[in-house]
Amino acid sequence: MAAMSTAPERAPYAVAARRLLRETLFGAARDELEERAWSEITMADIAAAAGVSRQTLYKEFGSRDEFAQAFVIHEGERFLDVVEEAVREHLDDAHAAVGAALDTFLRTAGEDPVVRMMLSDDGTGGMLPFVTTQGMPVVLWATARLSTVIQEGWPQAPVEKAQLLAESLVRLAISYITVPTASSEATAAAARELLGPFIDEALGV
Repeated sequence: MAAMSTAPERAPYAVAARRLLRETLFGAARDELEERAWSEITMADIAAAAGVSRQTLYKEFGSRDEFAQAFVIHEGERFLDVVEEAVREHLDDAHAAVGAALDTFLRTAGEDPVVRMMLSDDGTGGMLPFVTTQGMPVVLWATARLSTVIQEGWPQAPVEKAQLLAESLVRLAISYITVPTASSEATAAAARELLGPFIDEALGV
């Protein structure tokens, strides 16, 4: 009897090709955004920088706003990765996990050149609304990811309370990164104190 293959399944070619295309387009947009505001960048600029036609870009995303929303979420993936790691490093202390998560996000995002470009927007840059006034898709996506991490770390927590804690943290993070009032450490400490009683109730610690 032939031995069964243990090689990992490969993504279908079409799926892998689309993933590569999107990564290439997002990378091109990030390079452009490190130099100038979103309002000064056209879809043709992004397509040219990525080495594809403008039609290819529109076929993948539909509109400039849809591309911007997808780009914001794509960039957010990098920040959520480090936030999740910070939470998992403090599973023995829920208060510390919340403080570390917020501190890590504010510090990492604040050091990012594209985020700094977005935050320096005077209202004409065009991309900041995708994390503020038009930011519901980002809030829902980030809340779902963070809620999953909380439920995995504290399985005794009721789902609805884990989701409420996750959404509160996401909304606080967006608010603090767009209108900072103190250092990331001080902000995280204040949020940790504010949310302390609910953390105890929600996570049963």
